[in-house]
Amino acid sequence: MSTVAVVGNPKPLSRTRAAAESVLERLTGAPPDRVIDVIDLGAGLLGWGDPAVEDAVAALREADVAVVASPTYKGTYTGLLKLFLDQVGTGDLAGVVAVPLMLGGGPTHALAPDLLLKPVLTELGATTPTRGLYLIDRSWDDPTVLDPWLATAGPQVAAFTPR
Repeated sequence: MSTVAVVGNPKPLSRTRAAAESVLERLTGAPPDRVIDVIDLGAGLLGWGDPAVEDAVAALREADVAVVASPTYKGTYTGLLKLFLDQVGTGDLAGVVAVPLMLGGGPTHALAPDLLLKPVLTELGATTPTRGLYLIDRSWDDPTVLDPWLATAGPQVAAFTPR
């Protein structure tokens, strides 16, 4: 099984990245095979045909399970993540089980993963069997915070993942 974490935080090595890696590991029992910290792709995201961007998109397309993560900015995911997802064609993520993850400062935007990020992943062809996950960035690393979500999401992801 191939796993990828896509992180759309403008800060490299962010809490968003750490949360995405942790969620993916808790879901699958292993660390991600690849982490795409979108900020590392730089100006290549602004055009078409950049080899590093194409490689990152190919890794996402080939994943069995992907956690796509962003901090909440102005109630939605970052423009940086949008630039990356714009490089993925409609339907290109067919066969990928994707989990939308967003971090925020408080509960105000708790529905953002389901209302804003999940529809984009679905449009790109991903299967999104779980409800999106919203974590408060001050407490995301408390393992018990994930337990209730994992109790439902774990079996849902497993049901759609190749054995």
